[in-house]
Amino acid sequence: MKDLLGLMGKAKEMQAKMQAMQEEIALIDATGQSGGGLVRVTLSGKSDMKALHIDPSLLKPDEAEILEDLILAAHNDAKAKVEQIMQEKTSALTAGLPLPPGMKLPF
Repeated sequence: MKDLLGLMGKAKEMQAKMQAMQEEIALIDATGQSGGGLVRVTLSGKSDMKALHIDPSLLKPDEAEILEDLILAAHNDAKAKVEQIMQEKTSALTAGLPLPPGMKLPF
């Protein structure tokens, strides 16, 4: 019974830490780029696009497809950075917890 109460206490503590971590992540911005920095996308920690920069040299009507590809690549780069930050913070938060292999938080 004592172990169960201790486990429940740890679960509540973990829940509070997860909430704080999610609030912290929401404040993070990550900028991805493509085309050697000609296209840059900034995402929030919630993966909302906050900014898009396109170098004027890319604004040619006959190169629209190239520009679209560069925007997608920059967005994916920024998203990968946000996910990496989240993974690092989650790993730090769950350090020492006996989680099954492959289990990711938040669920």
